[in-house]
Formats: sequence, C-alpha cells, structure tokens
Amino acid sequence: MSAVTARGIGLVARQEIRTRLRTGRWKILLAAWFLVVNGLGLLFRVALEYGDTSTYGEPGVPMFGGVLLGVLVLTLQVTRLTPGEIALGKLAAIWGTGLVALLLTLPSLLLPVAEGAIGAGRAFVVLLVTALMIGVVCAVSQAWSAVLARSVTSILLSYLTVFGLLVGTPLLFTLAVPLTSEHVPGPYGGYDREHTERIWWLLAPNPVVALADAAPRLPERRIVVGDLVMTRSASSDPLGQISRGVRGVRAGDDDHGPERRDGAAVWPWGLAFDLALAGGAVAITASRLRTPLHRVPRGVRVA
Repeated sequence: MSAVTARGIGLVARQEIRTRLRTGRWKILLAAWFLVVNGLGLLFRVALEYGDTSTYGEPGVPMFGGVLLGVLVLTLQVTRLTPGEIALGKLAAIWGTGLVALLLTLPSLLLPVAEGAIGAGRAFVVLLVTALMIGVVCAVSQAWSAVLARSVTSILLSYLTVFGLLVGTPLLFTLAVPLTSEHVPGPYGGYDREHTERIWWLLAPNPVVALADAAPRLPERRIVVGDLVMTRSASSDPLGQISRGVRGVRAGDDDHGPERRDGAAVWPWGLAFDLALAGGAVAITASRLRTPLHRVPRGVRVA
C-alpha cells in the first residue's frame, strides 16, 4: 500500500484552497453566514431572557476540481501523490472551510460564556463535537461525489445521508419501540411494557444526540418548599434535556420516579459510529482515485 505523508496531504489541501479562493463569492457567503447565525443567536438569547429568567460545509463538492462539461482532468492522479493523500488533502480543504464557518459563530457562543451562563468546558465540548461532525459530513459528501459522476446526484445523496442521520434515526427508533413491547400480567388485564434499553443504539448515530449527550449539563436548581428540598433541571438547557431523555431510553422502563438515575452515556457509541462512517467514506474515496482507471464512468472522458 502506498504511504500517506503529511507533505502530500498539505500539498493537495493548499492547491484545493487556492482554487476556491479564486472566486469572490466566498466573502459574501461568509459575511451572510456571520450575520445570520450571530443575529439568530442574539434573538434566541433575548427570547430566553424574556421567557425564563438560553453544518456548515460544502456537501457534494465535486471530488475532482477539474470536472467541467464531462471532462475529467487527472492532474493529481498522474503525479507521485497517492490516492490516500489526494483524498485526505481534499477532505482537509473542505473540512477547513467548514471550520472557518464554525469559527464565525463564536460570538454567539462566547457571549454567554463571558456572562457566566455556561461554562468554558461546555462551550469547548460543543465546539469540538460540532467540528468532528462537520468533518463526518464532509467525508461522506466527498465519498458520494467520488462514487457518482453527476455532481447533482452526489449533492442530493449527501443531503439525504445527513437527513437520515438527523431524522431517520429517531423515526426508526419510534417505529421499533412497539416491537419491544411485552405484556405483563396483572390486575385489570395487566399492561404492556416497552423495553427501550434494547434499541437505544438506534439513536446513538444521531449527531444531535451525540452532541447533546457529550456536552456537560447546566447545574440543576435547588427548590426549597418547607422542609422539602427538590432539584430541577434548567428549562433553558435543551441539550441537557435531550441528554437526560436518551440516557433514560438506554436505562429502560424500570427507572421511574424522583430517584430515577440516568442510564449510561450514549455519546461514545454515537461518536464512534460517525467517525467510523467518515473513515469508511475516506477509504471509498481513495479507492476511486486509484489509477489506472479500468472503467471510466458514463458521460466522463479523460483529457
């Protein structure tokens, strides 16, 4: 197997970035992204104050920058660069673009950190997991564009893949819950018990679930009513609510009541699945870049 070097990856990444910087639209897109995201973040913060006392990437980017009118320019493949270096170099350029867009959202995140609403550790974990998920989406999108000759089709399948992870996993979990139900005999005919602990893993690959479960939760509030002391989770912590929900799903139907304990963490399994998906996507991309080509896709000619 050909060796993969950091020098080769960096060479491909620099060439890819230079190619993208030749167009002036990226400045307008990044400016619009900065204004929209941080504007929405500010509005969300204001809404939380009045209410309760708080992927970017280029999916389907053509694998070959020289694909134009069905002509495939094999500039990189005829050099000494290995398929792995080309695949990882292009992925680094695409992922870097996504990370730049992520950095532009920092003002909306650093403001609550400066105000003490959330901790620096929570913000760091959110940024880290989000950055990894951007890389996963970029890797999958790159693999689709390497497998398919038509960029429109690869873009569509990239969006469908992300849609499947975000919406398909909870939908599949919902459909599978009744299949885990079993009848428990008892008075008045008994009742049906659902064993969600058997299918919790269907939710693990969901990027939102992995992010929410990995992020440290906001501290719970203590409520004193006479001699009774209760704890209540912050209502303005959607990530914490999702985390408690999925861990409760993993714990199963046995844990209920005020003494209910969270189940085990879900995010390590979800993050491992998503990273394995990205690794498989990179391997597919590299395999499609090997030369010589024994069969050229329909509609593409080698120049």
